Amino acid sequence: MLPDTVRERRRQRRVSFYRRCKEYRLLLIMMIPAILFFIIFSYIPMYGVTLAFKDFKITEGILGSPWAGLKYFRQVFSDPYFYKTIRNTIVISLYKLLFGFPAPIVFALLINELVGHRYKRIVQTVSYLPHFMSWVVVGGIFSSLLSLDGPVNSFLAATGMDKIMFMGNKSVFRGVLVATDIWKGFGWGSILYLAAIAGVDQEMYEASRIDGANKFQNAWYITIPSILPVICINLILSLSGILNAGFDQIFNMYSAVVYEVADIIDTYVYRLGLANMQYSLSTAVGLFKSVVGLIFILAVNSIIRRLGGRENSLW
Repeated sequence: MLPDTVRERRRQRRVSFYRRCKEYRLLLIMMIPAILFFIIFSYIPMYGVTLAFKDFKITEGILGSPWAGLKYFRQVFSDPYFYKTIRNTIVISLYKLLFGFPAPIVFALLINELVGHRYKRIVQTVSYLPHFMSWVVVGGIFSSLLSLDGPVNSFLAATGMDKIMFMGNKSVFRGVLVATDIWKGFGWGSILYLAAIAGVDQEMYEASRIDGANKFQNAWYITIPSILPVICINLILSLSGILNAGFDQIFNMYSAVVYEVADIIDTYVYRLGLANMQYSLSTAVGLFKSVVGLIFILAVNSIIRRLGGRENSLW
């Protein structure tokens, strides 16, 4: 009797699955290009991960190159400079997270309080524009602005202060990285929070106004708790990229003078893989970074799920 019941339940689930597929067939068809994109450009290239375990030779290709086991991982972990790049990566990422993560939230709260719709649209559009500039352009702009003969140092000299070599000073270069990263991304990052704020029940604001609450109290007790799930999910995704300090930005803005404080894992991999043609070694470093990122996202998601509930986590 029991096996018959189990088979019947399985049959019903299959029928239900096919029925849902038929019902949403147009949406499933629309998903096909996105699925193919990820398969072609994300999953198939994962085969290259085997380079980390092979003594890769260009003339022999991936399949023809002999296996090397964990040779390149041992080589990486025995290199003292590798640990310096990890430290730089984590420090820069934490600075960006500490100062850059709240920036779009605060900006979205401020934008939400603007009354004039036309003025609000203008401010939003202006704040979005830096996102569409490549780091090549942004790096060139700030290199000119912060050069010794640039407008910033000219202003400092005019006010009787000493000029600062922003792009070549180890003590301030990380600050430049954080500031430019915030400038480029806070407007675009606020879109998600503005969309979440738009979904907050307006009756709660009306009730708070009747009770005499001011704008700050509305934001603190209504808006922020209402968008907390979005904030938590963004925090999980941000922490999972703790080893992604921003290759495009740093590569276009740093120089050998500031390698000691700005050389990160990605620039280290770039020099190993492209400049020195050590493909297996650079793949081993990249694989290590990916595994650590996966561990971070699992750990942070688990912590947030325990503290804030399943609705605030990814799964």
